[in-house]
Amino acid sequence: MIVTVRLFARAKDLAGTDVVRVELPEGATVARLRLGLSAAVPPLAGLLDRSAIAVNGEFAEVSQLLAESDEVALLPPVSGGTC
Repeated sequence: MIVTVRLFARAKDLAGTDVVRVELPEGATVARLRLGLSAAVPPLAGLLDRSAIAVNGEFAEVSQLLAESDEVALLPPVSGGTC
């Protein structure tokens, strides 16, 4: 299956694009997606452990199963300015 992942902030900068498509086996989990993203876009490797993954608008656990139709987003940590 092909999972489409939207990238934001630093992830988008590192990948040079805002969308990455990753080929995964059927029944793949979010943990497997992280490995697939690291292989597909090596510059993301150091950022993946600190980033959240959202599936269909909800933060996902590493054990969550993925479907090709899922809306997936990689959300790196962000720091803000002052109030």
